[in-house]
Amino acid sequence: MKKGNISVQTENIFPIIKQFLYSDQEIFLRELVSNAVDATSKIKTLASRGELKSELGDLTIDVVVDKEAKTLTIKDRGIGMDEEEVKKYLNQVAFSSAQEFLEKYEKDSGIIGHFGLGFYSAFMVANRVEVVTRSYKEDTVGVKWACEGDPNYTIEDATREERGTDIILHVSDDAKEYLEDNRIEELLMKYCKFLPVPIRFGTKEETIYEGEGDDKEAKTITKDNIINNSEPAWKKLPANLTDEDYRNFYKELYPYSQPPMFWIHLNIDYPFNLTGVLFFPKLGNNFEVQKNKIQLYSNQVYVTDDVKDIVPEFLTLLHGVIDSPDIPLNVSRSYLQADHNVKKITGYITKKVAEKLNDLFSKQREDYEAKWKDLSVFVKYGMISDEKFYEKATKFALLTNTEDKHFTIEEYKEHIKATQTDKHDKIIGLYTTDAAEHYSYIESAKAKGYDVLQFDNIIDNHFMQSLEHKGGDMTFVRVDSDTVDNLVQKDEKLESVLTEDQQKKVEEIFKAQIQDVTASVSMKALSPEDQPVVITRPEFMRRMKEMQNLQGGMGMGAFPDSYNVVVNTNHPLICEKLIKMKKAEKKAEFTEYLYNLARLNQNMLKGADLSKFIQTSINFIK
Repeated sequence: MKKGNISVQTENIFPIIKQFLYSDQEIFLRELVSNAVDATSKIKTLASRGELKSELGDLTIDVVVDKEAKTLTIKDRGIGMDEEEVKKYLNQVAFSSAQEFLEKYEKDSGIIGHFGLGFYSAFMVANRVEVVTRSYKEDTVGVKWACEGDPNYTIEDATREERGTDIILHVSDDAKEYLEDNRIEELLMKYCKFLPVPIRFGTKEETIYEGEGDDKEAKTITKDNIINNSEPAWKKLPANLTDEDYRNFYKELYPYSQPPMFWIHLNIDYPFNLTGVLFFPKLGNNFEVQKNKIQLYSNQVYVTDDVKDIVPEFLTLLHGVIDSPDIPLNVSRSYLQADHNVKKITGYITKKVAEKLNDLFSKQREDYEAKWKDLSVFVKYGMISDEKFYEKATKFALLTNTEDKHFTIEEYKEHIKATQTDKHDKIIGLYTTDAAEHYSYIESAKAKGYDVLQFDNIIDNHFMQSLEHKGGDMTFVRVDSDTVDNLVQKDEKLESVLTEDQQKKVEEIFKAQIQDVTASVSMKALSPEDQPVVITRPEFMRRMKEMQNLQGGMGMGAFPDSYNVVVNTNHPLICEKLIKMKKAEKKAEFTEYLYNLARLNQNMLKGADLSKFIQTSINFIK
């Protein structure tokens, strides 16, 4: 037996490994299994180049828990090591055999590791680590290396019949969870689910049925528990995949989700390497819970599902996989490091997504419109948050009116500019946030020949402002806004039936009756078919209030909930009935009733006021 000291740059690297190097203890299993995959990839490379004299044989990697012996073992049938290589690679921390191999066989190796420290992550959970290995080279013997978490190690000959490496972790008392089968299987499924070499974790029982009809019998068979899919969809050519293949892969990634609407297969090898599949899920109106569903891999090794540094914020609404060996990770692969490649990757993914959406819109518009309800959050969010995406998306972003007709932004401007242009030549887009609540306003707008959009999404407030700011020639006002009546009526200028003196008297009656300090009263000559009294709101103040509520107040004082009471001086109930009443008491009672009708129409009548209004209505009927 030979003894020695591990060559490190600091007196004792193990406390550093345990406490600082890795952000999450559980990733030790990812590192060790990845190393086993590396060793297997190396032997496959040598075999493909004719440098392996023996048969490749079964390359399955085994992960074995021995609860009684308190050990966790990772076994591979890869390239193995001789004594000199053990000394070189295990005794010199951060000298990576993967790096050396890459330099020699760069084009066809597919090696995962780049850092040479992955092996030492074992000491986060083990108080003793043994490595039993044998090189693929002829005339070599097995070697056993052992270390107890300090710079001292032992090395000796070992009996091993086949090439490959066993890494045996003697699990420490404070890491007993890693001796539980369920915990190990959970970690293997998380980090190793798509590794390119089969990973076996014991066996599992499966029920099969033999025979037919009454003779059908259930039979239990035992089979290998292979954890991973070593050939995931994103590593295959799109031409070799059917729609069903993509849907099955989505189900594999997200077992309990609805099927996706469609997907994008990413495949690029210049100026960086990147593959992946991004799925468009059915978002509806609830997009926050959908985030962190894109999984980042590096050569099929799971890294993270926090990809905000790789893809723009709006793309985090997508689901799927991105795999790139060129994404710069820190030594523990826990987070991204700043790099110009990341910006290139971000730009590439944004471009591919925009191209896919534009292609669908151009070639399958009817299908695209049918999916728009789910797509709209994603597209609008992208236009708000990403300048380059905004420029591309103006071609395929849709506006939907209350009749469920869809228009591109330019199509809609053409559709309404003849009737919905104000005196400043601004195109006015009317909209509703709740078609049922604004029913009477919508009908009134339609009667005037106006069109009304549906903006009932959580981010539509931001989206409107983005279109106003970047478009320039269009603005939006809600259908109950006081701005609606400023639209130019080219063919008709309504005059009030009431004289100026009569209008002043009506205004005084209403002002005396309305005690709300946030309400203003105005007289307006509207159509006799319009409501006698209409409540409108200042668009700017209402929008600012909504924005404040959406952002949790932002530390500012509350915006006033102001509104305008518009009295229609051409309605018969005003110009014929109210104006002719003799008794002040009757005028006040009637005025209050008309005002409350308008409040009821805006869902402003609540509690005692609503009860009183109902009783007054009953009395009127009597």
